Amino acid sequence: MSFRKALLAALLGIASSGWAQQAQLPLLELFAGMHRIEAELAATPESRQIGMMQRTLMAPQRGMLFVFPEVAKHCMWMRNTLLPLSVAFLDEKGRIINVEDMQPKTTDNHCAVKPARYALEMNLGWYKSRGLGAGYAITGIDKAPPGR
Repeated sequence: MSFRKALLAALLGIASSGWAQQAQLPLLELFAGMHRIEAELAATPESRQIGMMQRTLMAPQRGMLFVFPEVAKHCMWMRNTLLPLSVAFLDEKGRIINVEDMQPKTTDNHCAVKPARYALEMNLGWYKSRGLGAGYAITGIDKAPPGR
């Protein structure tokens, strides 16, 4: 194998290693009014731990729904996450409790201000650019599996 082919194979392997596992997460269609969201489901301890780590881009309509097994004041952080994100903490009915903006590669805690059942990560500014904040309901959340 030539050096160029070996290098290309190695780079493809590195680039796809974290993404390939996440790309297999099931999708759930959600709506914020007229805005459609393709939410990858992070409903297991392993998928919640990996979250959006190592990703370098995300489509505007794509996000990740973290489904927790219990209602609590959950917190998120951005260690090993390369994309700036906004996270909405949601109650059991999908109503936004609060939205937090998060910067890449930081260990700052971003927490729900009240007990939450879900966290929905989207690209940075997604909620603000659509005028979505506390009290707004994300529909389709009732189809989410229970968290484990």
